[in-house]
Amino acid sequence: GIDLVAGGRSKKARRTAPRSDDVYLKLLVKVCFFFFRSQLPSLIIQDYLHKVGKNCLIVFLIAYRTINVQVLLRGPKNAREAVRHFGKAPGVPHSNTKPYVRSKGRKFERARGRRNSRGFRV
Repeated sequence: GIDLVAGGRSKKARRTAPRSDDVYLKLLVKVCFFFFRSQLPSLIIQDYLHKVGKNCLIVFLIAYRTINVQVLLRGPKNAREAVRHFGKAPGVPHSNTKPYVRSKGRKFERARGRRNSRGFRV
């Protein structure tokens, strides 16, 4: 099983399943099975070319030997639009926080402190 409960923040984390039931190992087996199953037609062609007598290396196999295949599982958390609203309150000096406004028109949070033509601007 998985040792880390709640993202590793639990101090009472212990195994809930036998070590042989590792979900990550099972996932790795499934991924490898899918990988080899998707590459099966090209491997059959490679075997055929070997029987004919021509030496053949598939481009995919060359790339697989040279590079590490990395899968992006999670994007950056601070790229969310909601993060723009966090921080210093909008209207406070030197805050770039985005206010929750219904509309971006002239009559919506565009009074004193927001426009040069209305006395001052922060």
